[in-house]
Amino acid sequence: MSRPFSLSSATADDLPWIHELRHRVYAEELGQHKPHAEGRLVDGLDGDNVYLVATRCADRVGFVSVTPPWVGRYGLDKYLTREELPLLDEADVFEVRLLTVEPDARAGAAGALLMYAALRWIASRGGRRVVAMGRADLVGMYRAAGLRPVGRTVRSGAVDFDVLTGDVADLSRSAAGRHAMTLARLAADVDWRLDAPFAPRPDGCEHGGASFAAVGADFRTLERRHEVVAADVLDAWFPPAPGVRAVLAEDAGWLARTSPPTGAEGLLAELAAVRGLPRETLAVGAGSSDLIFRAFGRWLTPASRVLLMDPGYGEYAHVTERVIGCRVDRFRLRREEGWRIDPDRLSAAVNAGSYDLVVVVNPNNPTGRHAPAAELRAVITAAPARTRWWIDEAYLGYVDPAESLAPFAARDPRVVVCTSMSKTYALSGVRAAYLVAEPPTAAELRRWTPPWALGLPAQLAAVAALRDPAYYTGVLRRTHELRHRLASDLAAADASVTVEESVANFLTLTLPQGGPSAASLVAECRRHGVYLRDLSPLSTSYEGRTVRVAVRDTGENARMADAYRTALGELRAGSLTVTGLGAAQ
Repeated sequence: MSRPFSLSSATADDLPWIHELRHRVYAEELGQHKPHAEGRLVDGLDGDNVYLVATRCADRVGFVSVTPPWVGRYGLDKYLTREELPLLDEADVFEVRLLTVEPDARAGAAGALLMYAALRWIASRGGRRVVAMGRADLVGMYRAAGLRPVGRTVRSGAVDFDVLTGDVADLSRSAAGRHAMTLARLAADVDWRLDAPFAPRPDGCEHGGASFAAVGADFRTLERRHEVVAADVLDAWFPPAPGVRAVLAEDAGWLARTSPPTGAEGLLAELAAVRGLPRETLAVGAGSSDLIFRAFGRWLTPASRVLLMDPGYGEYAHVTERVIGCRVDRFRLRREEGWRIDPDRLSAAVNAGSYDLVVVVNPNNPTGRHAPAAELRAVITAAPARTRWWIDEAYLGYVDPAESLAPFAARDPRVVVCTSMSKTYALSGVRAAYLVAEPPTAAELRRWTPPWALGLPAQLAAVAALRDPAYYTGVLRRTHELRHRLASDLAAADASVTVEESVANFLTLTLPQGGPSAASLVAECRRHGVYLRDLSPLSTSYEGRTVRVAVRDTGENARMADAYRTALGELRAGSLTVTGLGAAQ
């Protein structure tokens, strides 16, 4: 059935209409610009911004322009200096411009749909804030949409504009709350062709694991798992140790019906022995997310100030910003520095910031870089006494256990080390993790741990895994070999794509500027049964161009390389979408 509205990124064929409609509205109708004899209106950002176009029954009815922060300039730069409008120097600000609708379509949903499309496109690229110029005579409408004036007014031609801003997540929640029924109707009525999802996840947090949708979340078609390559989530490619498999298979009925040790006492004892740590410094959880939610919920309030690495694991931003409502700053890791954590720059930021909590994932996900333990210890030692540090070592097993800060955390009240057993022990399905902290902190978290937090299968599997270090040493070494080979195969497919290996079980692909987006590559690979992870929502540093690929076994890696090569060819052969439209004037 034909849908009345269609939303898509502009193509070269849309150029003449966009420039002609801009002239009719902004030169002839509003008097913002002088009329041009050729009846077209373009500007100096047309080579860098992005246009989204709405059509109705195949007729173009409106468009909106988005200028990403990596362009390095905004339309507002023509009117205000950065000193007058310092928010333009923030890393995650996108400018929404030129929301324009044909006169005979202004009474319909086209304008609201275009604004919503811009928000979804921005969120899919890691944007956290928007800035816009809104006609002063319509400021009430903008306020109702959730935008707020910043106290600056500019004049362009015969038109006065207020400078407006808004938080992307707040605007999205507002739209979903106040216009839930309208959006539900639009979801059915709109042919959504953008490479951003129509709606955010219900919990507001971007995770990997979309591949399970292809298998079937109702668990009725588990045989489909053999048809897909699940490289969008960082589960181990290898099975858990033989002892783990044996204990889980020995008596499944007993495992399912039997209550486990209430406080996971056996697992705590095994961890203490294997890690050489006092038992009173340990607490366990059903995966690292369980520990994150439990600990942060105890320690932080909306008045707390938190520093996160950027790019970084999205769960931390979700919990601190969206669940608790903390004030969150970001320590920007730089591509030109190889995504490393510069200890001097981090130390300066922490000492100047009055932070309640600093979170460091080491090795970092998604950049795949490891900061030497000695460097982090030095930064922490020099930090203010009031600042707590949460060190996530989920991927440390791929580097060197001797690099762990767990012994440091066991005696320093400012430091907590969290370790998931999902990745390096191949236990993602049973959910087991632990943290290390000085005894009073660990005791507090144990008090707030519900009984039987880890099921019997999880406790038995974790203990069995800890008892077989030789097996895991071998499969982790093999992971590095598989990653090297996969990186080589992907690099050979297209020299214009940058392949960066991590120290762990994944690598990243960065597409060239002006080429296909990360989201479009991910979507195209899914058509071939291969699931990759678009990193764009995690950080604007990725500019919508970076994909994370988990390492799988030899056969699945070969299938990934084939699908990737085919997808790139199909995208480049069939893509007419452009980001920069028209010549500057």
